[in-house]
Amino acid sequence: MREAVRPPTLADVTEWTADRVHRAFREHFPEAKLAVVSNREPYAHLHRDGEIAVERPAGGLALALDPLLQAVGGTWVAWGHGDADGDVVDEHDRRGVPPEDPAYTLRRIWLTEEEIDRFYLGYSNQALWPLCHNILEHVRFRDRFWSTYREVNRRFAHATVEELDGKDALVWIHDYHLALAPREIREVRSDLTLAHFWHIPWPAWETFRVCPQKAEIMEGLLANDLIGFHLESFAQNFLDTCAHELSVLVDWSQRTVVHRGRPTKVRALPISIDVAHFEEVAASGETARRIE
Repeated sequence: MREAVRPPTLADVTEWTADRVHRAFREHFPEAKLAVVSNREPYAHLHRDGEIAVERPAGGLALALDPLLQAVGGTWVAWGHGDADGDVVDEHDRRGVPPEDPAYTLRRIWLTEEEIDRFYLGYSNQALWPLCHNILEHVRFRDRFWSTYREVNRRFAHATVEELDGKDALVWIHDYHLALAPREIREVRSDLTLAHFWHIPWPAWETFRVCPQKAEIMEGLLANDLIGFHLESFAQNFLDTCAHELSVLVDWSQRTVVHRGRPTKVRALPISIDVAHFEEVAASGETARRIE
């Protein structure tokens, strides 16, 4: 008797296309909307020579997730930092992107100069970033930084809930700028699927314990159903921090934390790059000229 041949599934796919990405998402979330939430926006509008130009900010997050949103559709909630961003949105601070062929909605959040100084340059980049990179001599904890960080996270969360308009959704939150947003969203919409990718290292517990707001940060993240890190060591450090700092159940074999009756999976999910593209650029004559 011939052995039955298993038909290929999405797990067998080695080359992803927009259609395959769309089908993969719909396999797991047939009716849900996708919402991505991050500090950095995928497109910025700027005043240039009397006209409005569109710029794609540099950074791996925007480059990696923009194709996903184009394939799946949905909403991206982000800080509008371009000097012409406010000129091109509608009355709800929304803009269809990409500009040449809109496939999803960009919802912009507005920050004052003081909020940028305290939330972004302050708590995010003077407290969490050096702490997570084990550069303790550069860590600066300030009450005013923390207060604004909480308020801005709350604003991101409320805007995200508003964009969902009561619908089912997968909300995918990104990075250390928005550690408190998952808890804020969960308190309003307990039914949503929340995931968070932490794009920088998670340090050893002995390092993270110096953070005065460590409990609030941890509880904010544990409102997610899934937390992703780049490396297995970062995921293990996070689990270790949970075990030491909070009254939680840590299942090491399943890499799951149970907090307030809700399980949170903790995984290493390393992001890749377009290797073929980098090889092509590295081997180009233009690269050789620049090296010389």
